[in-house]
Amino acid sequence: MSKLVNAAERLTMSTPSNGAVPPGLTCAAYVRKSTVQPGVGDTSESIARQIDDACAFARSRGWTVRPEHVYADDAMSGATFNRPGLMALLAACESPRRPFDVLIVADLDRLGREQWEMGYTLKRLFVSGVRLFAYQTGQEILAPDAAAKFTITAQNLGNEMQREKAAAHTRDAHARLASAGRVTGGRVYGYDNVDVPGPPRPDGRPVRSHVVRRVNPEQAKVVRHVFEMVAGGAGFTRIAKSLNGDAVAPPRRARGWAPTAIREIVNREAYRGVIVWGRVKKRDRWGRKVYAARPEETWVRVDAPELRIVDDDLWDRAHRRLALTRALYSEAGCRAPLDRDASPRAWHPQRREYLLSGIAKCAECGGSLVAFTRDMKAGRRRVLYGCNYHAKRGAAVCSNPVLIKQEKLDKVVLDAIAEALDERLLERAVEKAIGKLAQRRHAAPGRRAEVERELADVEARLQRGLDALLAGTAVPDELRARLAAEKERKAALTAELAALRAPRDQHGPAVAAPVLAALRASAQDIRAVLGKDIPRTRQILRRLLVGRLDCRAFNEGGRVGYRFTGRGSYAELAPGAPLRMSVVTPAGRESPR
Repeated sequence: MSKLVNAAERLTMSTPSNGAVPPGLTCAAYVRKSTVQPGVGDTSESIARQIDDACAFARSRGWTVRPEHVYADDAMSGATFNRPGLMALLAACESPRRPFDVLIVADLDRLGREQWEMGYTLKRLFVSGVRLFAYQTGQEILAPDAAAKFTITAQNLGNEMQREKAAAHTRDAHARLASAGRVTGGRVYGYDNVDVPGPPRPDGRPVRSHVVRRVNPEQAKVVRHVFEMVAGGAGFTRIAKSLNGDAVAPPRRARGWAPTAIREIVNREAYRGVIVWGRVKKRDRWGRKVYAARPEETWVRVDAPELRIVDDDLWDRAHRRLALTRALYSEAGCRAPLDRDASPRAWHPQRREYLLSGIAKCAECGGSLVAFTRDMKAGRRRVLYGCNYHAKRGAAVCSNPVLIKQEKLDKVVLDAIAEALDERLLERAVEKAIGKLAQRRHAAPGRRAEVERELADVEARLQRGLDALLAGTAVPDELRARLAAEKERKAALTAELAALRAPRDQHGPAVAAPVLAALRASAQDIRAVLGKDIPRTRQILRRLLVGRLDCRAFNEGGRVGYRFTGRGSYAELAPGAPLRMSVVTPAGRESPR
């Protein structure tokens, strides 16, 4: 990162030129480096080199490129177009007060390598009025007529074919690395990644040849302990709670051990000295990150006794125990034989929807409130809400043990929603929204560009988070919490951007009457459904709420329960209305158990 910043600072050192192109133009630069390649040095070096070359190109023409207009995407494939740097660049180009006149790139393939997406991206740049230059050829990229467009399309076709060829070479290279027992990317709990140096460069700087894994003794003890507990009959949740209670550091800086992390450890064959590579294909033919299983005959399997942490006897005992547990669970939980290809409802015939599962969260730790069933007196079973982190990870992660009867919390929440749909509240919300829009008309024009840039950043973070969730490279519960926060911010930014883009004549009081009528009609329909159809009520809550309900446990004088607050928006009740209307549930609304 420091190399990128230093190189960006050098862009301000422009000197005049006697070239034919008018000097004094303000420029932006976009640079990109593709995915990380094992065995190659610091990828930021390529980024810095591109910035240096853009610097030289700008100086030769007397242009100025300011550091704040250097947009970079490091270690990101050209097959995807939701890259943060690219999206920020496009948002700046399309802002009312575009801050630059010229965009400098190495070549078209730095913008992207998927021909259909590239065509649309270039159109956005050309329509915005930005002049596009490639410093490798020293020429301006123009599309004045159909013939020029065809030439650019042919070049994009060649770039995409080159990407496909490079992807095939990369897979072959990774397969060779895996066959040699070397690391193809990522870290695995229980091992350290160790760089193996290669021949130094002519200037004496060291070069990494490849990376290998080495057993981490402390983490290896934890792995063996996990297998011993599984072989002894402990479930994933009990093991996670035990490790959290013993303050064992979790992998990837997660918030404590989760049952999913235990399952991942127990099923990883590297711990018994076998490297398996190539199970999953990460991208589809459109360049999107869509994970799909590869045929087993294409996998690379290599014996690696130096990586063995668990012996065959312990591995077999643990997996025999897991198989027995699955068989027992199948017989006890299903009336019909287990069909893994069927939907979850098919093999959980008595499963039901719970109103607030995943919609409410624990204020203490941020974990979801989910439904549990417990045996009560007289052999009855009752459904209760409680913190999932406390239940699955233990008191070391969340000390909130409060369980509350499902029907009680559901009733209080539904009463609060019904109250928020009262006609008097709807009227006040519309009046307040119109007042805010009137103020926003006089706000600085640059606000729209700021919102567009932030929205692009949020969407990029959401995509990276979803990719990590699909790849299994992050703890799911922690990642889902972060994704929920990003979705909240995206909803707020989208609503604000829609208001900023709306014509001014839609911001007056004349819009109030039809919007209020639509709100009243929708509110009446919703009140008729609330609590009577749980799946539909859950859909309604997800539309009305901005984020999740925040539930804080209390224990006062023998009274135990939850106080909850939440933010909601009426915007979903009147689709297409240029108003952003919010409501907050009354503070201190509580539900004792």
